[in-house]
Amino acid sequence: MNDSQYNLLADEVLLAVEEAIEDCGVDIDYESVSGLLTLTFVNGTKIIINKQAPLHEIWVATKFNGHHFAFADNQWTDKRSGDEFWQFLSSAVSVQAEEEITLSEQ
Repeated sequence: MNDSQYNLLADEVLLAVEEAIEDCGVDIDYESVSGLLTLTFVNGTKIIINKQAPLHEIWVATKFNGHHFAFADNQWTDKRSGDEFWQFLSSAVSVQAEEEITLSEQ
């Protein structure tokens, strides 16, 4: 994957996360600035999703730990656990929002 392909894929997933948060029906604020998306929950916790262009990865920091996602086989996958991005994010958002939320790419 070259830099242009990475940037296109990473920007698409960040925009899809914004749209999924908008559509989930739960009060979660978000702010996006230059490849950095911050989700802020009512209880004050945050999830930060950001592009790591030099590594062609997307990093996700939750209140519990950090995860590095690489694109392979048409999906973003956690390099450590093997979790698929949307399944992982749904679980992390559910924990921090303190209610069940399922996010998906539209």
